[in-house]
Amino acid sequence: MAYWLFKSEPSTWSWDQQVEAGEGGTFWNGVRNHLAKKQMQAMQVGERGFFYHSNEGKAVVGIVEVIKPYYPDHTDESGRFGMVDLRAVAPMPRPVGLDAIKAEAVLKDMALVTNSRLSVQPVTEAEWARICAMGGYQG
Repeated sequence: MAYWLFKSEPSTWSWDQQVEAGEGGTFWNGVRNHLAKKQMQAMQVGERGFFYHSNEGKAVVGIVEVIKPYYPDHTDESGRFGMVDLRAVAPMPRPVGLDAIKAEAVLKDMALVTNSRLSVQPVTEAEWARICAMGGYQG
């Protein structure tokens, strides 16, 4: 199973809004980066990801699950980009901030640290385990 990180500014789409979408989840649209597109194309139903508040808060605040694989993004007039659907799984018991992530030597090569502008990122199994431990998530 692969793991992911999804970044969103809370003023645009927050963790609370993701939770309010319920079990049916919602689409993750608006990605206009080809590397992020490739990441989403690789996603499989059932894979988990971190929900990360960017710009405001800068922290992993929840866990999401892919519930629908890559398909065309109806908001993309060019027709080049797509999206996946996500549902909220659980809040992170203790949000894990970017400063705490950067302070962990084992996370120094994480995409969030080395390529912080990318909106959808892969997360290794070791990175997933460490951040879950830091946040007290036992799922």
